[in-house]
Amino acid sequence: MTDPHNTPSPVDRDAIERAVRQILIAVGENPGREGLRDTPGRVARMYEELLGGLFDEPARHLEVGFTENYDEMVVLRDIPFHSICEHHLLPFMGRAHVAYLPRGKVCGVSKIARVVDAFAHRPQLQERLTCQIADLLMEKLEARGAAVILEATHTCMTIRGVKKSDAVMVTSAMRGTFKSNLATRTEAVNLLMART
Repeated sequence: MTDPHNTPSPVDRDAIERAVRQILIAVGENPGREGLRDTPGRVARMYEELLGGLFDEPARHLEVGFTENYDEMVVLRDIPFHSICEHHLLPFMGRAHVAYLPRGKVCGVSKIARVVDAFAHRPQLQERLTCQIADLLMEKLEARGAAVILEATHTCMTIRGVKKSDAVMVTSAMRGTFKSNLATRTEAVNLLMART
């Protein structure tokens, strides 16, 4: 039986484990005590999971599309996501709302969620993440427009620093028709931000 913790990985788990042990020592802890003995390994596997998007090409999720004579807005709201802020290596999490205007080509709905995850599972900035999703939809789907709105809570400001627990950061990226046509942009924002 294969140990799932010893499967080959592009992540250097041993280096992470050594670094975590050093952090524990640096903050005055004993990495050899019972409660912390396995922590370096757990942290290594956690980073491997949370940052796995570094080894996932998001564009691959949009390689399979379908020819469809549909030219109205396609909207997928409330896609849960989590990411790691590259400034403090703390998580931020929230919801992605995505729309695109097809030009004869649509994708499976789950593919949009996979794109969000592939970009989110790497050290990120919310602003960059928002733009990466919109730009890829434009490129791979050859869409007439793409709109992405992310709402997220950042633990780097909710549990440390200013400690504003209810603060939500909202970012948007409008491309193509969503950027150039005010009526289309307004319709997209209304659909993306609608609350049921």
